[in-house]
Amino acid sequence: MSYDPILAEIRFGCGLSPAHAPPGSARDMLERLAGPDHMAELWPIDGPEVLMDRQKTFLELLRQRREAKGDAVQLKSIARDIRKLRKAGRAAQMRWFGQSLRRRIGSEDGFRERLAFFWGDHFTAMGQGGALQNGTSPYVEGAIRPYLAGRFADMLKAVTASPLMLNYLNQASSIGPGSAAAVRRKKSWAGLNENLARELMELHTLGAGGPYGQKDVTELAQLLTGFSFTHKRGFVFRPEYAEPGPETVLGKSYGGAEPARLDEVLALLEDLAAHPATAQHLSRKLAVHFISSTPDPELVEAMAARYRETDGQLLAVYEAMLSHPAAWQGPGKVKPPVDFITSALRALAVEELPTGNRKRMERFFFRPLRMMGQTWETPDGPNGWPEEDASWVTPLALAARLQWALAIPGQVYGALPDPRQFLTAALGDRAHDSLRFAAGAAEGRREGIALILASPSFQRM
Repeated sequence: MSYDPILAEIRFGCGLSPAHAPPGSARDMLERLAGPDHMAELWPIDGPEVLMDRQKTFLELLRQRREAKGDAVQLKSIARDIRKLRKAGRAAQMRWFGQSLRRRIGSEDGFRERLAFFWGDHFTAMGQGGALQNGTSPYVEGAIRPYLAGRFADMLKAVTASPLMLNYLNQASSIGPGSAAAVRRKKSWAGLNENLARELMELHTLGAGGPYGQKDVTELAQLLTGFSFTHKRGFVFRPEYAEPGPETVLGKSYGGAEPARLDEVLALLEDLAAHPATAQHLSRKLAVHFISSTPDPELVEAMAARYRETDGQLLAVYEAMLSHPAAWQGPGKVKPPVDFITSALRALAVEELPTGNRKRMERFFFRPLRMMGQTWETPDGPNGWPEEDASWVTPLALAARLQWALAIPGQVYGALPDPRQFLTAALGDRAHDSLRFAAGAAEGRREGIALILASPSFQRM
């Protein structure tokens, strides 16, 4: 089976839309991805510098609170300012959430939106307290989205140096036990943290069961000890916190210079990105996400081969995926809640969202996503969202989908379209005859639209 424009928009994009023609070929999809990011320009999301500014304000308030001591009036004022700052962070997250929905609804480059979500999930990071608490969208905007069509190694470096990732995996406080900083503290072991090192290997590059052991994790953690950030400068490399001496990771020695140098760590990241196990892990994960929980081994190998041949050029890996016959076969995966809701809005060609009304955004989208099992930007851990269909088809999650399909489209769209017209807009020629009959026989438009959205044909990619 070869390229199918309807299936391309459903499986690799954000869903069919009567307002946008699907891409005519795989080359068209790749050229759009390699071109300008029109949706980011039209619906901007703040970058990580906004988080640093907000964190600066938060730390200043904490300093004032320490110095206020027994001044009840001042402490009350500071507490009020901290609450306002946290409220502003939640409001910003809701605004960024709305921009993300708008991008998916209006894009002619749906593959880019899906990839941004995929890689954001692959490199899961969530702020731990303070003003970083709701900072995932700016993190993705700055460390992931610019690299979607580039080299994986460049994305890996950007993510590893991201303040949000360093905060999430407690890397900013990691200190080499033999470093100058540890000596000053007069401790033989001053807080080496292995979280980032372990996730770099297990999740981000080589994969679980990859060719590494605990010694590699510890040595990599020691090599990373200079990585930190400040609210003024963002990422910083602190040689005085770095473990002195060379570290050996996967049989190769890095570091040893005095003082420690950032370029040694970057060389390690390049080597991790270039490893054959990384090519295999990333290729399989992409195939699982877009095509099947049990992807064709030949498809995965074709993608991994292109990765190895091109020094990890992601555009070449996507091309190998889209050009393989196995990419266009099979029943497709169950849409995760985010994809279900946004593809429904896209099929309805919704032009306006109540982004200025937080309560409506929560009731229409934020809360339903949570009921369906996918709270926005809050996966259970650094391994991100599950890929198995069974995770999304629990009784409670399916009931939430049906309830949303019945209640929300009419409130967002207004006068709903004829279900027969909507069926064509949502599924093209891929709708079964039985579904066409049911849509035409529905009691009303609300019920007909809900019937289509709840159908297995629409629920799968």
